[in-house]
Amino acid sequence: MFQHLFAEMNKMLQEIVTDFPTSEGARRSDLLCKYNMLHRLSDNVMDEWLAFSEKLSEFREHADFSAQPDPEPAADPGPELAMDSFVRGQGYYKLQMYRKCIDLFSEVIAQHPDSLAGRLYLAMAHLQEGEKDAAWGHLFHMLALIRESKLKAMVYNALGCIKASQERYGEAQELFSLSLLHDPHLPEPSLNLEVCRNRGGQLQFGNELVSML
Repeated sequence: MFQHLFAEMNKMLQEIVTDFPTSEGARRSDLLCKYNMLHRLSDNVMDEWLAFSEKLSEFREHADFSAQPDPEPAADPGPELAMDSFVRGQGYYKLQMYRKCIDLFSEVIAQHPDSLAGRLYLAMAHLQEGEKDAAWGHLFHMLALIRESKLKAMVYNALGCIKASQERYGEAQELFSLSLLHDPHLPEPSLNLEVCRNRGGQLQFGNELVSML
């Protein structure tokens, strides 16, 4: 995964290095936005790595590594996670290159139609592209497959946001209520119900949705 992610980051950086000195107007602003995104992503990767490294070192200092019986084989988390299309698609999603992300996760879904992770990335990429009907189809497909209450609540909330953005407030309220039924402590659907009552406002899709898988 990291090789693909850094390959895309390096490709984008090379574009900035090459074009920025002679760029003007909208092109210069676009390159600046890409530079700022790469800078934030680089800082986030470094912060996460340092935190992980510290925890790993702490465990190593206190762990007993004497011989133990062989553990039972771990359950397969899903063959699609090892697909090149899945790994590259995650990288494109992090780089906000959603059209390429859609192409790659469409390949994943073609081979593994019941992949929750693949459907979720595909749905969120379609939402980022403003393709609400396509996003709805993937999120709705997920509902029959989800077993974890919080994830199901967040998917219902996202579906409600799609309906509310289309000003179908009655349907949206039903979906937000279903979201709260599955997780009464989730804050977004309550806020979104208020948007429906007021017939306007900022909808909350839930920033944690993709990180749930």
